[in-house]
Amino acid sequence: MTATYGLLIGSKEIFTDDLLPVQDKYSGDTIAYICQARQADVNDAVRAASQARKEPLSPYRRSQILYAASTIMKGRRDELAAIIAAEAGKPLKDALVEVGRAIETFRLSAEEATRITGEMVPVEAYPGSENRLAFTIRAPRGTVCAISPFNFPLNLLCHKVAPALAAGNAVITKPASTTPLSAYKVGEILQEAGLPAGWYNLLVGPGSTVGEWLLDHQEINYYTFTGSYEIGKRVQERAGFRKTTLELGSNAATIIHKDADLELAAPLCARMAFANAGQVCISVQRLLVHRDVYQSFRDALIKHTKALVLGDPKDPTTDVGPLISAKEADRIMAWIEEACNDGAQLLSGGTRRGNMIEPTILADVKGEMKVWCQEIFGPVVTLVPYDSLEEAIEQTNQSEYGLQAGVFTRSIDVAFECAKKLHVGGVIINDTSAHRTDSMPYGGVKNSGTGREGPKYAVQEMTESKVIVINHRM
Repeated sequence: MTATYGLLIGSKEIFTDDLLPVQDKYSGDTIAYICQARQADVNDAVRAASQARKEPLSPYRRSQILYAASTIMKGRRDELAAIIAAEAGKPLKDALVEVGRAIETFRLSAEEATRITGEMVPVEAYPGSENRLAFTIRAPRGTVCAISPFNFPLNLLCHKVAPALAAGNAVITKPASTTPLSAYKVGEILQEAGLPAGWYNLLVGPGSTVGEWLLDHQEINYYTFTGSYEIGKRVQERAGFRKTTLELGSNAATIIHKDADLELAAPLCARMAFANAGQVCISVQRLLVHRDVYQSFRDALIKHTKALVLGDPKDPTTDVGPLISAKEADRIMAWIEEACNDGAQLLSGGTRRGNMIEPTILADVKGEMKVWCQEIFGPVVTLVPYDSLEEAIEQTNQSEYGLQAGVFTRSIDVAFECAKKLHVGGVIINDTSAHRTDSMPYGGVKNSGTGREGPKYAVQEMTESKVIVINHRM
């Protein structure tokens, strides 16, 4: 019998009549149902979070709960990976990596819960303030609304929830409707870890209803969102003066300079252009290759791409699985066809099997083609030759996005020039744009968003500085 999951609000699991089927993205079978929230449920979740905050958790207790959650998650690794493979269509080998990263995200957040600190302010150095002592503390923002995407349904949720709890905030989560089961399991794990009622609340439903109801609530103090630029802009507009962290789109570039180690660069670019079927914000979408090594790199990239296995994500040998929906597969195929009709050369792939698209390489692309200038969020990579480093940097920066960029070079001078001149949130040397370690600051510039994730940096975002001044009499 197919399981039905409820909403998690306060100490209760709430069941509604509006059931959302959760589908296996490869087979199309319904693997579970989950209840969708009504406006009253949103109101109840906000009240539950506010009520929980009336009895704050000490930093030590927050840390112990997060450590416990990390340990519990480790014991449920295979179960969680199987859920990700089914509901997100992510290859099992990558789903296991995602669970491992989520375990680390909780562990890192547990450590950060005990490191929240302010600083001394030397006000006594100013005339008239000789007898004053000043210092800052960091206080929780209050209630955090975490809106997470489908492509990393566990770890990107954990990157919002774990630092929020570490910082002393209560959390209301709204996962993507296509992948809600991972978020439900996080609720189970936190409850088992000893998190009191009301500190983690789970709501499911469309952004047009549940999302808007959440944005209506002035009792929510902070929004953290990962998704498209268009929705992120809407969140920012509705949030007003309330703080937000927005991790939005990208059409990330990786530069292959003439002195690059091609034996390192080609397999990494092939793997990270098509990981999770290209449904990664920092996926390798634009490859700028120095003309001196263009042909050699192109041939190696095609070879490594053709070696990738397309198929059932639950098969441990699969490298590339399905897109999240038929609608997305339709859009991506239309972009490929449009580019080819406008003169792009199809070097590999370009065919479709159900909701799967064979890893696709396009050359001779033009700057105005969607596959180059917009975020494709699918298994497509584009190649463009360049003659000078200045040209490669300029082309990389000619984008409305600026999340991360990769650079392959043996030259320290080239590496530092790119580090200084690329207008992105992160420059990755001798790896692709898709590299991310969960402890590092992660976020973009321009239309790629605002704020930074990574537990240490997210805790700073999710707390606010307060200055304390004491006038002491001698």
